[in-house]
Amino acid sequence: MTTDSARLTAVVEANASDLLAYLARRVGPDDAPDLLGETMVVAWRRVSDLPSEAEHARMWLFGIARGTLLNHARGQRRRWALADRIRLEPTADRSGPSADAGAEVRDAIARLDSEQAELVRLVHWDGFTLAEAAELLGIPASTARGRHQRAKDELRAALSIEVPLA
Repeated sequence: MTTDSARLTAVVEANASDLLAYLARRVGPDDAPDLLGETMVVAWRRVSDLPSEAEHARMWLFGIARGTLLNHARGQRRRWALADRIRLEPTADRSGPSADAGAEVRDAIARLDSEQAELVRLVHWDGFTLAEAAELLGIPASTARGRHQRAKDELRAALSIEVPLA
């Protein structure tokens, strides 16, 4: 074990129960262990920043835990906001075409990269905007736009669709 990882292990062992209690007081006993795990992952990635003094190392860990809590809270707010938007959105007529209609398109989508295929399904089948689909997939909207464009290009090629020049 390297010196940094041995120091981190010692700091974590000395402070894990306090960190878990800190997290549990803020998010409850169900989510606290997961957040402690996320805190440890971040600490491991940033082990080169670990202060040498024990008290500073403890505060460093608690700072990482606080950042993990803030990320968790932001994620919760986004999930609730999305659930509210979905719940308040008027329901459209969900009756679709017969089971065999569109099989060629479904097959072409299934041949796409799995992330592109899911993005296409969310946007074109489930009616989400690109930004909403990006949020659901946990990717930046700009990444979603690029993947969506590549998926459309691949689908056009697979389905031999002529695109009129504008």
